[in-house]
Amino acid sequence: MTADLCALSATALLDAYRKHELSPVEVTRAVLERIEKLNPVLNAFNLVSQRAMDDAKASEARWMSGQPKGLLDGVPVSIKDIILTKGWPTLRGSKTVDPKGPWNDDAPATARLREHGAVLLGKTTTPEFGWKGVTDSPLTGITRNPWDPKKTPGGSSGGAAAAVASGMGPLAVGTDGGGSIRIPCSFTGLFGLKASFGRVPAWPLSPFGTVAHVGPITRSVSDAALMLNVLALPDARDWHALPFDARDWRTGLDQGISELRIAYSPDLGYAKVDADVAALVRKALDVFTDLGAKVEEKHPGFENPDAIFRTHWFSAAALLVAALPAEKRKLVDPGLLEVAEQGAKIGAAEILDAQMKRAALGAHMKLFHRDYDLLVTPTLAVAAFDVGLEFPPGKKRWIDWTPFSFPFNLTQQPAASIPCGVTKAGLPVGLHLVGPRYADALVLRAARAFESARPIALPNLDKLR
Repeated sequence: MTADLCALSATALLDAYRKHELSPVEVTRAVLERIEKLNPVLNAFNLVSQRAMDDAKASEARWMSGQPKGLLDGVPVSIKDIILTKGWPTLRGSKTVDPKGPWNDDAPATARLREHGAVLLGKTTTPEFGWKGVTDSPLTGITRNPWDPKKTPGGSSGGAAAAVASGMGPLAVGTDGGGSIRIPCSFTGLFGLKASFGRVPAWPLSPFGTVAHVGPITRSVSDAALMLNVLALPDARDWHALPFDARDWRTGLDQGISELRIAYSPDLGYAKVDADVAALVRKALDVFTDLGAKVEEKHPGFENPDAIFRTHWFSAAALLVAALPAEKRKLVDPGLLEVAEQGAKIGAAEILDAQMKRAALGAHMKLFHRDYDLLVTPTLAVAAFDVGLEFPPGKKRWIDWTPFSFPFNLTQQPAASIPCGVTKAGLPVGLHLVGPRYADALVLRAARAFESARPIALPNLDKLR
């Protein structure tokens, strides 16, 4: 095969392994060479595995004997440095974490990937404890966008997205507590899925609680469905996990969307969206209409839940920082300290009130989806902005420029971002697909239909070399 090995999907790699047209060894070598060349520019990895080639050789032996280990045998995958990995430090972008460990546990996602033969490439960068929507931290510095290294890739799974978009592995595991998979996928032109809460087992529970999800970041919808088959396997350590669903999430991907009722909300009734972003998203709706879906402009009808989310997020940040020894707090990202200080002022009654309002929002969306199969919005209000900033000019805190993502962490619904065009400045824009709770297969199917009409394009990497 003459194709760029680093641009191939996981699905294509597995097919080539099966036919003995490619080996996990040559693919892993190519990806590691790409990491060596581009990671100094993008800063997507803060740890690169010393065992990746050994793991690839073991995978090659299994494929040569006709006994692949699982669904992802020999596929290079990266792990966000929020997620536990046995034998590797999980530093969470923080100077407060002791690299010495001990590091004796794999999180469920890591364990399942190992069991299915994936070649673990290393750990990808995150803001400190995943607290914000861009990726820079006191520990690892600034992570950059492959489309334009002067721009942020978003966050908090920014390292994961920068890696996948630049060919440093076809698959990445990210986390999403308020948009942290969908934000960087929008900024870097990838597909990312936040499945229904509990669909992908997670342990330990995020410091930010039950708004936080784990999921795939990929260059195609079919790869995300394939990866979900592995990530969604059961793990008894997650008390919040859904009952295991044994379906193959790839089944029905190409069924089409001709019968779907889609509500399109350009701004949820209250958000301010950049004109370039709004125009691209509105134009993208033609794809759904052309494919036979019934599209209607309709707001879901809830008020901005920003205060509800801030109460959850800021109070959790306060608890997280309070648990640190006093001498270590001076090492923490100043923005996180500010949020924690605000969160420390939130009382128990306010937290309980926010929980009740969260439940009401979830019920509201359940009723909304009696009439609409999907809600479609922009993924974000803006395209990627300059690195080193938490928010673009005119905004405050990361929550202000992510009005479409965090509401659906509160409601625990499945939601995905898929690229729908590029701005005049050449930066990707994401289309946001939100399904009813537990309708993960429907979100994947709609995304695949859109992708069939608008294939995902990768950035020109020549300027990075």
